[in-house]
Amino acid sequence: MTTHYTAPLADIRFCLYDLLDVEKLFAKLPGCESLNRELIDAVLDEAAKFSQQVLAPLNETGDREGCRFDKQTGKVATPAGFKQAYQQYVEAGWAGLTAPEAYGGQGLPETVGAPVKEMIDSANLAWGTYPLLSHGATEALRVHGADWQQEAFLKPIVSGAWTGTMCLTEPHCGSDLGLLKTRAEPSADGSHAISGTKIFITAGEHDFTDNIVHLVLARLPDAPKGVKGISLFIVPKFRVGKDGKPGERNALRCGAIEHKMGLKGSATCVMNFDGAQGWLIGEPNKGLNAMFTMMNTARLAVGLQGLALSERAYQNALSYARERLQMRALSGAKFPDKPADPLIVHGDIRRMLLTQKSLIEGGRALGLYAATLVDIQHRSSDTDEAKRAEVLVSFLTPIVKALLTENANECTSLALQIYGGHGYIAEQGMEQYARDARITTIYEGTTGIQALDLLGRKIMQQRGEGLQLFLGSLGSFCAKHASEEPLQPFIPKLAALATEWAEVTQGLGKRAVANPDEIGAAAVDYLFYSGYIALAYAWARSVAAAEASSHPDDFKRAKRLTASFYYDRILPRTRTHLAALQAGADSVLAMPDALFGPAS
Repeated sequence: MTTHYTAPLADIRFCLYDLLDVEKLFAKLPGCESLNRELIDAVLDEAAKFSQQVLAPLNETGDREGCRFDKQTGKVATPAGFKQAYQQYVEAGWAGLTAPEAYGGQGLPETVGAPVKEMIDSANLAWGTYPLLSHGATEALRVHGADWQQEAFLKPIVSGAWTGTMCLTEPHCGSDLGLLKTRAEPSADGSHAISGTKIFITAGEHDFTDNIVHLVLARLPDAPKGVKGISLFIVPKFRVGKDGKPGERNALRCGAIEHKMGLKGSATCVMNFDGAQGWLIGEPNKGLNAMFTMMNTARLAVGLQGLALSERAYQNALSYARERLQMRALSGAKFPDKPADPLIVHGDIRRMLLTQKSLIEGGRALGLYAATLVDIQHRSSDTDEAKRAEVLVSFLTPIVKALLTENANECTSLALQIYGGHGYIAEQGMEQYARDARITTIYEGTTGIQALDLLGRKIMQQRGEGLQLFLGSLGSFCAKHASEEPLQPFIPKLAALATEWAEVTQGLGKRAVANPDEIGAAAVDYLFYSGYIALAYAWARSVAAAEASSHPDDFKRAKRLTASFYYDRILPRTRTHLAALQAGADSVLAMPDALFGPAS
């Protein structure tokens, strides 16, 4: 049985045009002035068609077939149809959708690229991981690359002729990149010889393109210890000189592919570099700064992956709930002419469906809002506006990445639960989404890493500047809409939570100064607490936008009712997370290691 996917164009368009008013935004952003609704709609329609017709049919077959690794040659073969789909993707111009026109891209804003990415990932997330890293490599080269590097490497990546990767971690260091050992020895021609092993490299080897451009973290011979001694190098599969011409095969090879619980059509590679020619990108020992350009882009993108999986699982669970006959409603038969009522009449099924719907639509609103901030940061001619957007998107990035992927765990699990015993049967397709979703909470930084980034870096180190801006926007919204009748169920709760959020953060900050372990003990609960309030803000804004729009009454009513469910049944989760984060670090740290149990 093949699951279905229909791109949620109505809600995407609502977010873009009614909630975020992107036509007004684009009119004032340099390079976006000519971007009107007709053009945006055409892009969305074509992306929906490509996703539904080309990628979606390959999703389940790709999961069953997986990638194949040839130990003799080090080559990786992707599942049947994947390479052909990539060729169609490139021929249609999708590879350079948001890349600068100067390098052959179409120069469209990230706010348009984000819903395109969501549709691709809903249709076939494993396939979507291959162009994902190319987008990150494009950003890193655009910001940090020398002119010749942009000419030699960036243009082929933007065209889709080559793809990119980022090679960070190693077998012994995980997320602690300060421990990495990969070496970079200077060569006479200005390049460096890169030697070491990198693991968990998405799309490190595949059959889509001839050349693959790896961005590799390594240490120069005189580098300081820790993260201050990391540099970034461009290391292509086939050597590329400063004239841009590909040469002989470089001294690197895929040593294995991982056998994963999900995303089986995505090649996750062990990459061995044995004196491979690489070119320094950016300044020596400043590689982590350059890599964060890729990493932050990827983190927002992975948040959208979580949203995408949630959407597809929800669509199929909803269809199943409407069709599957099971028992009678507790209040009496709703379909007396049938042998039983459909699942959707039952309260617990509706609870699960509304949980998914509220997390998905709220997550889409929040994720696309973050995309607008990326565009303002990079395109606005107003320096203060650009800086404000940079601070805001930096604050929201760990929330979007962690919350939307954790929501995917919940939504795909609920979708599987609605199917009952059929949910864990592979032929139904639901269990694949649950497996795929679980990975999104781990790669590009686990939920714990995101939480530490939010609380440790964005709140403590940066003195909560992003939170203050976000609360300022939230407060202005509440003041503006305080007297509007449709928003009365939401504004008082949201305003009270905003005040509480600031107080809780200040109190946590004081405790962390006295005991730094408070940060680690409270971080994940703080992230969820913050994330659920951010989604509440997104929902209140959505209701206001719907009420002010020309959408039919049923559309407006659906937004109000879904928002009401979110405020009544999901937002109270903040109480549990608040109690936990305020409980302090003692109960987390008091137990001696030995008392956890015998060593294995």
